[in-house]
Amino acid sequence: MTDRKAAFIHCRELDEFKYPAESPFNTSRANRVKKILNSMGLLGGKGIRIVAPQMAEYDTLRKFHTARYLKALKAASNGELNVEALGMGIGGPDCPVFADVYNYSSWACGATITGAKLIIDGSADRVFNPSGGLHHAGPEKAAGFCYMNDVALGCMVLAEAGKRVLYLDIDVHHGDGVQNAFYGRNDVMTISFHEDGRTLFPGTGFENEIGTGEGKGYSINVPLIHGTFDEAFMHAFKEIVPPLYKAFAPDAVVFELGADTLAGDPLAHLRLTNNVYAKVIKILLDLGKPILMTGGGGYNIENTVRAWAYAWSVLIEEDSLHDMHLGLGGVMLETTDWQAGLKDRKLPVTAEQKHEVDAAVDKTIERIKKLVFPIHGLK
Repeated sequence: MTDRKAAFIHCRELDEFKYPAESPFNTSRANRVKKILNSMGLLGGKGIRIVAPQMAEYDTLRKFHTARYLKALKAASNGELNVEALGMGIGGPDCPVFADVYNYSSWACGATITGAKLIIDGSADRVFNPSGGLHHAGPEKAAGFCYMNDVALGCMVLAEAGKRVLYLDIDVHHGDGVQNAFYGRNDVMTISFHEDGRTLFPGTGFENEIGTGEGKGYSINVPLIHGTFDEAFMHAFKEIVPPLYKAFAPDAVVFELGADTLAGDPLAHLRLTNNVYAKVIKILLDLGKPILMTGGGGYNIENTVRAWAYAWSVLIEEDSLHDMHLGLGGVMLETTDWQAGLKDRKLPVTAEQKHEVDAAVDKTIERIKKLVFPIHGLK
């Protein structure tokens, strides 16, 4: 596509920091995606560039996080952990303290904010920060491997520039930190597809969480049961997202692409393939507004890296190249798990699984249409 303006956000600083070895969160994913895309020639050419981010400044971080929290996180990253910090989730089992956790989080936030600014000034309309998607962090809370909330900040920067923002989250975990940030606002609509909170962290994200005050109807949650497969997910997506998108009429989309919805992820129970990501991105592209895409969860590292590389190829509309790379997937990914390029194989669905999942998904769609659609003049 000759008129695309695509930016892949990354820098060497994001490669220098690592969570403790025992943590499932692996910061090497972003650089591995970059290496694959380079090997395929997908980070150059007309309208495509790599952009080095700016580290998020303190005043920008303060748009969402409190001064008290940032001070505690900075002290903890320098080895000073106290009871107050522990009460804010810093140093807990899912948010361990490691050297320079403050700086790493600031760089990850800076990468998403850099992408938002590229969209604001018109120099990019398709942006990917694979180091972003840290959607659980609250103003004074570290949670779910997330210390600072880059996607909430990205939405805020866009909204402050006068943009109506659709935040779409398809990570397997509910995007609670972002939902909470905008729960009373109507300039940012949040839509989260995730595993049902009754079976997975953070235990939130039910259909009746629709916002409050001016924000009533601008928070949409699509909880999914164990075993949800590609066709069921896409049925829900097509029934819910395009109508709400058109009613809301956003100026930009912030898209959290957690890859822990994929079958085989060790921390969750859905059975999607990365072909769903391709379909979702194509729908978003057809709707025509700038897209700021981030990473997120994804704890089967090989599957996550392949999924994000594939997602970028679709975002820049170069996914037809995969026909030329069949059989090279294992070589590029340094694994023998799957030899057919970046696309996942189609997974079988049993009759019992289809019956159970389809019934649950239809019920969820019905609830959302009853609770939210009338607020936006939809039936």
